[in-house]
Order: sequence, then C-alpha cells, then structure tokens
Amino acid sequence: MNAPFSGRVQPRDPFSAFLSDHESENASRGVAGTLGWPAERIHNGGIRYAIQTLAVTASPSVLLVDLSEAANPLEEVDALAEVCEPGTIVITCGTTNDVRLYRELINFGIHDYLVKPFSQEQLHEVIMQAQLQQSEAQERVEVAKTPHNLTAVIGVRGGVGATTIAVSLAWLLAEHKQRNTALLDLDVHFGTGALSFDIEPGRGLTDAIENPSRIDGLFIERALVKAHPRLGVLSAEAPMHTPLNGESDAFLQLQEELRNAFPFTIVDLPRHMLIQHPALMQIVNVAIVVTDLTLAATRDTIRLLSWLKSNAPSSQVVLVANHVSSGAVDEIDRKSFEASIERSVDILVAAEPKLAVQAAKLGKPFIEIARSSKAGSALTALVDRLSSEEAPTKKAGSLLDKLADLRKLLDKGGKKPAAK
Repeated sequence: MNAPFSGRVQPRDPFSAFLSDHESENASRGVAGTLGWPAERIHNGGIRYAIQTLAVTASPSVLLVDLSEAANPLEEVDALAEVCEPGTIVITCGTTNDVRLYRELINFGIHDYLVKPFSQEQLHEVIMQAQLQQSEAQERVEVAKTPHNLTAVIGVRGGVGATTIAVSLAWLLAEHKQRNTALLDLDVHFGTGALSFDIEPGRGLTDAIENPSRIDGLFIERALVKAHPRLGVLSAEAPMHTPLNGESDAFLQLQEELRNAFPFTIVDLPRHMLIQHPALMQIVNVAIVVTDLTLAATRDTIRLLSWLKSNAPSSQVVLVANHVSSGAVDEIDRKSFEASIERSVDILVAAEPKLAVQAAKLGKPFIEIARSSKAGSALTALVDRLSSEEAPTKKAGSLLDKLADLRKLLDKGGKKPAAK
C-alpha cells in the first residue's frame, strides 16, 4: 500500500494537535513551548475533529492526532489522509497497545504511534526523529534527481599514465569545479590512486570485494578516505599472495552506491577488468581511453576502441594521447597514429617529466603541480568537457510514481517510512 501521507513538504504552520485528554494536552504544550510553537494549535478533540478542521484549513508540518475515541482507527486514518496535505508528519496516539495496530498505522504512512499516557520527553523525541527522517529522505530524493556522471579512465597499456589522468580529473572536479567527487581505483593490488594523494588506502575496497553484501550508503561513507574536502578515494593495496578477483555484482554495486552518493565518480579501470567484468561498462557515461604515441599503443587502441563500440555503445568515448613530446621525439607522429586508428585524438597532453617527478616527491596529484603548464591546460580542458556531460535524466512521472520513488528511497535507507 502506498503511504497516503507521502509527498513534498510545503510551507505551513509548524504544529497542530487534536487530543482528548488533559494529560496529553499538557505534554504537547510542553513540547510546543520548548520548540517555540504556538500552543493555541493544541485542540480538545480527537481524530474526527481533526478531519473536520483540516477539511477547511491548511495542514501543519507536524500533526498529532488522538485515536482513543475512534471506533475503527484505520478507516478514520484513511479519512484523515483525504484532507491532510502531502508533506505532513503525522503522529498518532491512543490507549490501545497492539503491535498489529502499530504496524498497520506505519504501513499507512503514520510516523509513529504513542501509547497513552506519554511524557513530554517521549513526544519530543518522536518529533525530532520524524523531522530528521523527513529531511534525510528529501535529501536522498534530491540526490536521486541530480544527473550523475560516472567516468571510466582506461589505459590501453601499462605506463601510459591512466592513473595520472584519473587522479588529476578527480582533483580538478573537487578543487576547480567544487563538485563532490569519488575516485575508485580498481587496481586492487598495485593501484596508486591513494599514493598519488599521499594517503593510506584503507580496507574499504577489499572489504567490499570480499563481502559485497555489506555494500550500502553507510559502508561507502565509512570506506572512502578523504583526499580533499570534496573528494573521497576508494582504493586498496591487497597483498600479492591474496587473489581478489571478486564478482561483477560487487563492483557494479560499488559503482551504483557511488552514483547515489556523488554527482561525479571517476573510476581508474585497469584494462584487464574489462575482460573479467565487461558489465562494469553498463552504467558508465564517459570512457576516457588513455594512450601514447607508440606502435604497441596504436595496436591496443584499435582493439580497445573496437571493444567499447561493441560492449559499451551508450558510453561516450574520449581519446587522450598522453606523454606527447615536442618535436619529432615520439615513436609515431600524431597524423600517422590517427590514420592508423581511423579517428582523431580528442585531447593531447604534453610530456612534463620534471613536473611529474616533483609531484611524486611531494605526494601531490600531478595537476596540482602542473596546473599552469601545457599538460595542465590540456587536463583542465578535459575536465571542462567532462563536467559539461550530463547523464540523461528521467522523464517526469506521475504523482504516484514520485510517491513510490520516495517510499523506495526511505526503505533503502533502512528507516521507518515517515508520514509526510
């Protein structure tokens, strides 16, 4: 059953109560005084009086209703829902102490049911909890509405600098674009994502791979290591004697939880993972293919671009040539490289070996040191391009669809559905 009190919060009076005994009224007045709410909104009369009143007046943000005099509480709660505006937190009270009644009321979207007599402290705690849950639910709705960009950075060969590109993009998104960003380094044995920020990787990634059932929003929050106020890193340095192949479901769930928590996720995706877990590309918006201008990289760029065309047709592919030397030092010139792969290079990143060494010594991302260089300008252009790419948004659904989506988000958070 859909919760009839679910919906968006609208400006309204903070509190109203409809109660049938003086003890409950006194407790409500005490709470109202503590929270600075008007005591004149506390009425003598139960749910029937509440239905009559709300049929002609606006609903408050928090509504306390007495069910003691209701012959059939569920029918009268249903009638209350007909006159109660969406977004109202509804709390009920009564003399019946029955777990079945409690569960049925919760299924209706009632936030809580207090058995009388209740104290001022009990009512205050219930109201605070209800407002907190409502706020968190609305935040999750807003996050779900926000377009998300999940970008995979894939090197065609080892040593082309894919991790340098991934780390630089994540840092630029957090620092330059002021966007909350996650960096997921899926090279679980030899990844250098955390090392690039001079931080300890933690055990979050290995725990997720070994125990995928633990992966949820709270797990992600605890597992990410902060590299910047707006940047969290999830990486590992698993022992070489410990194989961590993992199941595709674990990696997909990781990506999905990061999508829910961050508007931008950068995945440093080793090429061997594409062979073992091709499903990882299912929800990737942008695939950044990093290469250099060598004969071996030319061959592997052709193979990787062909694989992406077949296995990730919905992902936008951006080709980055890294470590490009000035003059005729490169093994293959750009024109010959592009002719061989039958497409143009999108971004050319100049070789800056001295700046790369300086960044490594200082334990800082390459882009932080090389921001004003030619390579820095190219990476800034890449992040500008990346931040302009938005994931497709869902078409606006019906009111019932929105209510159902809100209920799913509440249930996913592991909280009781607040009557709203």
